[in-house]
Amino acid sequence: MGRVAKGEQCGVEGCGNNAEYSVSYVEAKVLESQGYKLKQIHGRVYLCKKHYKELKKLRKKEEKAERWRFKT
Repeated sequence: MGRVAKGEQCGVEGCGNNAEYSVSYVEAKVLESQGYKLKQIHGRVYLCKKHYKELKKLRKKEEKAERWRFKT
């Protein structure tokens, strides 16, 4: 049984929602660039649905920029 199933809280400071996803801290550093403070537990960050959705959007933008950079 993992931490998410046990009721871990969201790793973004100020958010009290239950976590639904677990991502590595390296992946979640994109959120820190947007001004969020993250709580890291053993190299993992636990995120609620709202913050995970935001993370996906930011990662998609970052990956798109990376592809453009290598394309030219």
